Amino acid sequence: MAYEHIVKLASDLYFNRVDTKFAVADMEKNKEVLRQELVDLNGGKTTVSYKDLRDNKALFQVIELILETTILSGFKDNEFFEQFVDYRNVKLGDSPSFYIPDNSLFVVSDTADGIFGVKRQRINKGQSVTIPTVLKTVHAYEEANRLLSGRIDIVEFVDKMEKSFMNRRGQDIYNAFVNGINTLNAAFTANGAFVENTLLNICENVEAATGNDPIIVGTRSALRRVNTAVLSEKMRESHNELGYYGNFNGINMMRIPQIHAPGTFNFLITNNDLFIVTADTKPVKFVTEGEAIMEASGSIFENADMTMDIFAGEKNGVGLVFDQVWGQYRMP
Repeated sequence: MAYEHIVKLASDLYFNRVDTKFAVADMEKNKEVLRQELVDLNGGKTTVSYKDLRDNKALFQVIELILETTILSGFKDNEFFEQFVDYRNVKLGDSPSFYIPDNSLFVVSDTADGIFGVKRQRINKGQSVTIPTVLKTVHAYEEANRLLSGRIDIVEFVDKMEKSFMNRRGQDIYNAFVNGINTLNAAFTANGAFVENTLLNICENVEAATGNDPIIVGTRSALRRVNTAVLSEKMRESHNELGYYGNFNGINMMRIPQIHAPGTFNFLITNNDLFIVTADTKPVKFVTEGEAIMEASGSIFENADMTMDIFAGEKNGVGLVFDQVWGQYRMP
């Protein structure tokens, strides 16, 4: 591919990778390299002329490829996503399903020598869960005179498209996690003002039931309400840096980044709940189906109002599949 180095640089910057021939210590310098590559591709200009809109197919081909290899093909670095989201891409028309194994254990009995008449136990099968996908799209345009005057920049336009898709993915994932987990029956729950021993007891029960290390998950506002009688200097430093201690009696804490409900300034995630789950499970299943859809209009004369269009879309779906017990601490 003629412009592979530009697309790779954009992808590496987006996913915070620096293993390209442009790599330097300063990420801002890398961003400037990418900007200059796009500007050079546009004949040394950051604005787009009528002739560019008509003739410069390569510029919009690169924009298309950058979008496909960044926001439309994966996730940006996000601790919550990395910990709890199981990402999978399937071919168009394939069944986007996840196999959930049965986690129950056999009962081991005390048996006298020579006795083989032990009650048989069936090997339980797991289950397959299908995640349906829906086409998500953005149809954006820009007025030619804004492009000509330089009031909108090529790099800014691409970045806004990326952020828009990432914000929608975040909304869907958080909705699936929070709404889904609230409909399940937590094996270990507590309600009321925070008490250290109560939270510790829930964590111990989750660990005993699953055999895996527990992790405390919540928003920053929820996590900062977790207190402990014994504080180290390192915990105080962590509280100053994160807004919460980061560790509770040897148990890791993880923040769910807060997000607004679409079209409002209302928080989407409750600040009153702490979720106690295991660190080795990824309950959020996120599926993309087929390839990204990307199309740019080749001429401003395609639209009566002389605007430039870019249409982007992907088929994706998200669901919550819990195969282990978990706990919840709801505070007033």
